[in-house]
Amino acid sequence: MAEGTYLFRQGAPSEYWWGVADGLLKMCSTEPDGQQITFTGLSRGAWFSEGSVLRGEPIRYDVVALRDSRLAAVPAATFFRLYHHHIGFAHYLIAQLNDRLQQFVTSYAMQRSLPVDSRVARSIAGLFHRKLYPGTETFLKISQEEVATLAGVSRQRCSQALGRLRDAGLLRTEYQGITILDLEGLRRFEG
Repeated sequence: MAEGTYLFRQGAPSEYWWGVADGLLKMCSTEPDGQQITFTGLSRGAWFSEGSVLRGEPIRYDVVALRDSRLAAVPAATFFRLYHHHIGFAHYLIAQLNDRLQQFVTSYAMQRSLPVDSRVARSIAGLFHRKLYPGTETFLKISQEEVATLAGVSRQRCSQALGRLRDAGLLRTEYQGITILDLEGLRRFEG
């Protein structure tokens, strides 16, 4: 799917469980005035929309590609067959829902209480969750604009924060991305 394309918008039917094979998307909500609130980024290895599929309800958020991306789609019928007949899959879903809930609670608290540099650090660190985003490597192909979108800050302010994080020895900014030098340091950064 091409950069800027919506996979779906709020209210779409929940016909598939989606996975990110490659690329970067954002899960967000678009307000009536056009302003977007970003909930999370979805990088390679991420699976999403299981809650809507389980409830049989329309999707409650938008998903848009931040760059060209490839996705996997598991039809709802296949999803339910796995859910009902494979205990390992059901256990995976329970863990996935629990991890996603923890991610959203942490994100909500972060947006309410942390300074910008810390929000940028934790937004980057949030893309390194071994269960939600398996296979993420220390080099993250991501632009400053994409980091800014995920952190809910301007690109200019994000650039300043990345400079501070670089100076603190937590990451290295490179052409087309960021190399993580200290993931735990990013998670704890209080700058």
